Amino acid sequence: MNVLIYICSCKVNGAYTTMKLFENTEVAFKLKSDSELERAYFLFRLIQSQPMVRIGTAVTNFALKAHLPVEGLIRSTVFDHFCGGVTEEDCLPSIEKMYKGGSVHSVLDYSVEGKEEEASFDEAVEKIIKIIKFSEEKDSIPFAVFKPTGFGRFALYEKVGISETLTASEEEEWKRIKQRFHKVCKIAYDKNVPLLIDAEESWMQDAADDLVEELMETYNKEKAIVFNTLQMYRHDRMHYLKELHQRAHQKGFHIGMKVVRGAYMEKERDRAEDLGYPSPICKDKEATDKNYDTAILYMMEHKNMALFAGTHNEESSYLLMTLAAKYNIEKSDKRMWFGQLYGMSDHISFNLAKEGYNVAKYVPFGPVRDVMPYLIRRAEENTSVEGQTSRELGLLKTEKQRRKV
Repeated sequence: MNVLIYICSCKVNGAYTTMKLFENTEVAFKLKSDSELERAYFLFRLIQSQPMVRIGTAVTNFALKAHLPVEGLIRSTVFDHFCGGVTEEDCLPSIEKMYKGGSVHSVLDYSVEGKEEEASFDEAVEKIIKIIKFSEEKDSIPFAVFKPTGFGRFALYEKVGISETLTASEEEEWKRIKQRFHKVCKIAYDKNVPLLIDAEESWMQDAADDLVEELMETYNKEKAIVFNTLQMYRHDRMHYLKELHQRAHQKGFHIGMKVVRGAYMEKERDRAEDLGYPSPICKDKEATDKNYDTAILYMMEHKNMALFAGTHNEESSYLLMTLAAKYNIEKSDKRMWFGQLYGMSDHISFNLAKEGYNVAKYVPFGPVRDVMPYLIRRAEENTSVEGQTSRELGLLKTEKQRRKV
């Protein structure tokens, strides 16, 4: 929404307080040097322009496919702003800096996409296991995370989701995918590390949802260890959440859920139009925002649920703060987290953390070439979300003026 200042009255310690929490740019950007502040301003100026994003994406893809020496340039600009590094170890200085300097936690996100080989899937499993062990050892990394397609082929999820008959080799392949899921979830359970499982495109998500629910039933008996993800730009997700809640109540397991607006909107609409079926996407942003807020309200109203609210929306963040106060949920309660992406919405992350809330940044990492699909999607999303980039630019400009940069 095009709201620069959202004022929220919520009851805290018996009194109603009025907040303009996210206006404090000194807190938001205190860990950025002047040069990092300038780079962020430059990048968001570029992202604000749709033609520049399209041209930049095309040129970058061409340069990488042609093996031109551009990785150094990418690394020093967009990569270093939105990613923690090439390896887990690369990310640790930034992670510790955010944690010690701003009380903001991190979620290490291995953001390599589009792999189709069994060896790549097995490698991803080992990456996630390593991250789980990092999380066990470091207070700054409270969660691990992975994408379903990091562990298996997209087309196979799609086939399983529509109950299409699998060949004998596909049956074995699906069995291996399930084994990968169970392997990492069992390790997460044994080490008491919550595990976020991302959502992807709707036409593969049914198979992933069923598998994650099976894992919740197995590993979430005492508390939420396994988290699924709801993309609330889909108009059917509240129905799914309510039905899952009924099954959880009947079978006696806790629900862990990361709630986001979503990351594949244009692709979803284009596919629905091309294939002639109703779009699963809400009709407009207002409907998506309402759907998102309804989901967090529902989760805060019911017990046996743990919420990771992934949002760059100030109003939804204020709403969750209000609901926590209303239902007497402590700011530090580990069943409630706020999450934003590394390189974005620092005004939300660091100001919330300063107030004592649990906050975690998603910190992507991986080889520059392999992480480019993720980075391109980030740029396209920022360009398509009205007001997001201009808000970032406005805050960065305010901080530059405050510092007299």
